[in-house]
Amino acid sequence: MTRSITVRIPDELDAELEQHARDVDRKKSYIIRKAAELYLQEYADYVIALERQRDKDDLIISADEMRKRLGISHQV
Repeated sequence: MTRSITVRIPDELDAELEQHARDVDRKKSYIIRKAAELYLQEYADYVIALERQRDKDDLIISADEMRKRLGISHQV
């Protein structure tokens, strides 16, 4: 099931959205839906990261230690 919503955006943002929609041959509604999905996923990850940061019992390791544990070589 889908639901229709109305959103007000500045003219400049609408122009960018319109151009992008033409560039990728998609409808503006598709791009807005995907942007909302991505935002919500990123926000959920952000909340989890904050909770883990505040948890004093959660072990925090460095990126180098994580690479070592995963057997990934560090390439620069």
